[in-house]
Amino acid sequence: VALKRMLNFNVPPVKNSTGEPVWKVLIYDRFGQDIISPLLSVKELRDMGITLHLLLHSDRDAIPDVPAVYFVMPTEENIDRMCQDLRNQLYESYYLNFISAISRSKLEDIANAAIGANAVTQVAKVFDQYLNFITLEDDMFVLCNQNKELVSYRAINRPDITDTEMETIMDTIVDSLFCFFVTLGAIPIIRCSRGTAAEMVAVKLDKKLRENLRDARNSLFTGDTLGAGQFSFQRPLLVLVDRNIDLATPLHHTWTYQALVHDVLDFHLNRVNLEESTGMESSPAGARPKKKNKKSYDLTASDKFWQKHKGSPFPEVAESVQQELESYRAQEDEVKRLKSIMGIEGEDEGAISMLSDNTAKLTSAVSSLPELLEKKRLIDLHTNVATAVLEHIKSRKLDVYFEYEEKIMSKSTLDKSLLDMISDPDAGTPEDKMRLFLIYYISSAQAPSEIDLEQYKKALMDAGCNLAPLSYIKQWKAFTKMASAPTSYGNTTPKPLGLFSRVMNTGSQFVMEGVKNLVLKQQNLPVTRILDNLMEMKSNPETDDYRYFDPKMLRGSDSSVPRNKNPFQEAIVFVVGGGNYIEYQNLIDYVK
Repeated sequence: VALKRMLNFNVPPVKNSTGEPVWKVLIYDRFGQDIISPLLSVKELRDMGITLHLLLHSDRDAIPDVPAVYFVMPTEENIDRMCQDLRNQLYESYYLNFISAISRSKLEDIANAAIGANAVTQVAKVFDQYLNFITLEDDMFVLCNQNKELVSYRAINRPDITDTEMETIMDTIVDSLFCFFVTLGAIPIIRCSRGTAAEMVAVKLDKKLRENLRDARNSLFTGDTLGAGQFSFQRPLLVLVDRNIDLATPLHHTWTYQALVHDVLDFHLNRVNLEESTGMESSPAGARPKKKNKKSYDLTASDKFWQKHKGSPFPEVAESVQQELESYRAQEDEVKRLKSIMGIEGEDEGAISMLSDNTAKLTSAVSSLPELLEKKRLIDLHTNVATAVLEHIKSRKLDVYFEYEEKIMSKSTLDKSLLDMISDPDAGTPEDKMRLFLIYYISSAQAPSEIDLEQYKKALMDAGCNLAPLSYIKQWKAFTKMASAPTSYGNTTPKPLGLFSRVMNTGSQFVMEGVKNLVLKQQNLPVTRILDNLMEMKSNPETDDYRYFDPKMLRGSDSSVPRNKNPFQEAIVFVVGGGNYIEYQNLIDYVK
């Protein structure tokens, strides 16, 4: 909604206006591109009058009779380039939108350039949009994509980090979270764990919200903000969780569709890039190997199959793709049949007399054709994506890893030794083995004895693993042991349903032989458990000393005693150091 309003020169788009939209160009930087691309397709941009969308730092020709909408970060180089555009009189008028708030001094630079270029009247509007975050789903956002290593787990937890670097990282995170709440139009109540990076974020965010509310003239949270009325009168809860409370989950192999796509394929900003493997047998001996085609697919909110199955266990997905394909084939024949009745059999009386019965049928066939073709496109897309995922599962035995890790994390009895798994040359990449061992190391109540550890290390080395992660986790575990009790993951393990029954029939696209048909049992991961305690106001040692911030309270009293005794209706969970699709899915299942 906020983006559409911006593209409409910062006035809300009128619903049923019949007139042509105002044609305009959109100029963005990489940050702006990342924010817009998961939300608006090229077609949607065109419907809003955007004929051309260009990167700020590309060579752009002057289009003197067209207004330009800019959507960029207020960085030094971006401002310089915008001033240059003004001097070169590239466009008719300029609507400048900054993703994050612009400083006074930079604003003056633009003003000076505009005066110098005699273009003051052409700068139509300057807006701070407060949109410095990327929405990937209706219920999921990330901070950034361009410089994500700057706010990553590693950046925050580097042993040699300086205080100023840490401040910068925290400010970057807080800026995005602040933008998120401005766009939402709601002031949250903030809870966080003590003594963690999450606490630093909470303190800074509370301060920033507080300062904005105090400044009544410029407050972003009064009156007709976008979010007004989207939420109930009750304020949302913001739970800031530190990644260090649970390092096993992000290392865990996955079993649901979206999490698998993210884990094993190249999946960023809702787009998956696949290398199409060309068949082996097609090239004659001695010929050069064919170049692999790169294909990219967008997995979006309008993709009904994706929305329905992104949280399903993989075997179910394979089965559903197959069913969709079969139902599509049935409809396809129907269309062919109708076509042939209409056209091919010539003008004999039979065909003519049947026309009257069939016209109705045919019209319905014609009107459903675009729908059928779209359905076909989605089936092909998911056949390709699921096949690519399946290749990884089979070649790396990911089903075995997933099941084994679940057993470790839930402290069940293991059916084969960890050493065998690590030493099995056919199971997984060195990284898979390292992830498995780290989960074992993190989850075990007693650290393995030095003798055992040496044996594991040797096996990992032989398997080609880099042991650096282990030394980090070793220190981390020693440190967190003093700080807290180990995290429990509930005592459930996935139940195999026997191998795939239905999918094994020969007609299937997916050769699932040997892949375990594992179903997930519902259990709450640590992040979800923390949310549950805080939303429902449950008393629990895990969360009882979480700090409580209410930016609306006059004095920042630092109590962990919540003022608000009622359960919350809405919550936002943010993991400092990075959440993941397993946790996202777990939260969605919890909500359901």
